[in-house]
Amino acid sequence: MILTLVTCGCALTPSGPTRVGRVLHVLDGDTIVVEGVGTVRYLGIDTPELHHPRKPVERFAARAAAANRALVQGREVRLVTDREDRDAYGRLLAYVYVGDVMVNAELMRGGYAESFAFAPNTLHKDLFDRLEQEARNAHRGQWGPLEGGPPYGTP
Repeated sequence: MILTLVTCGCALTPSGPTRVGRVLHVLDGDTIVVEGVGTVRYLGIDTPELHHPRKPVERFAARAAAANRALVQGREVRLVTDREDRDAYGRLLAYVYVGDVMVNAELMRGGYAESFAFAPNTLHKDLFDRLEQEARNAHRGQWGPLEGGPPYGTP
């Protein structure tokens, strides 16, 4: 029985270190700047593009950024990495928590984000897939009728 508990615990526990810091800036729906850490890209989710060098602002991007800001701006966050710490741009890749609330999951729940697996960082992929489907089925956020159906007005 102890072996089973240890095995299950290992499967659910990220391998990377946990960092803590205060959110200085919300850059968009899935990227923040944390004091003492730098730029942090949320793992497992993707929100519409607000700042892209070659693309216009996507529908719902400002609302996704506002939802993220409401959840984290000025607050202390706990950053938990998965299998890799950084992406090609040097951003920390993390699951972001305010208290016991995982912000990545809250953005998914509200329909502000799509599930986006950053392999091999897929610890919560099943959770994010389920939350996206629930938001779609409930027509929340970018999946709502006022947004034209599926993301960015595409049928």
